[in-house]
Amino acid sequence: MDLTTPENGAPLKLAVILSSNREGRFGPVIADWFLSRTAGRDDFAVDLIDLADADLPTTLSYQPGSAARAALAKVSPKLSAADAFVVLTPEYNHSFPASLKSLIDWHFTQWQAKPVGFVSYGGISGGLRAVEQLRQVFAEMHAVTVRDTVSFHNAATHFDGEGRHKDPAACDAAAKVMLDQLAWWGNALRTAKSAHPYGQA
Repeated sequence: MDLTTPENGAPLKLAVILSSNREGRFGPVIADWFLSRTAGRDDFAVDLIDLADADLPTTLSYQPGSAARAALAKVSPKLSAADAFVVLTPEYNHSFPASLKSLIDWHFTQWQAKPVGFVSYGGISGGLRAVEQLRQVFAEMHAVTVRDTVSFHNAATHFDGEGRHKDPAACDAAAKVMLDQLAWWGNALRTAKSAHPYGQA
């Protein structure tokens, strides 16, 4: 049996999270490239969550006010509905953006028993230091991070003025490996949760 193909025929709901909300960000170029890599796959139904549009407050509360509830209403249902996630993250000062940490911290059950893949970008490190920290954070949220990542070192130098990668063979192959792993875990966890909901004794 090939676990990259859902047994019930339904594609996995994949939430792609564009983490950067920085002015002049490069993230949309990375997002457009990655979404084009998912376009030809029938095992995923993709939904983009752009944190530049989310405007989540950094002050956490068990009883959020009306503004916080309105901001959460834009993202929380999408996270709840997702079977799997791909986080597109830059690296800022050896870590990931505050906008992403805020999204993670406002939620808990939405992440549980779901797989997470990473596409990172930055300078010489390619965002990999941000990814290593995110693995620890998502482990605390009971999520499963897949091993293989896609990373862009000195990212802006690899794309032309139209946002096309100049030599896409290696990054296309890396994206396929990561998405295949995500599909395997997404289907395995979805099947497991349907038989025995996560967290129940």
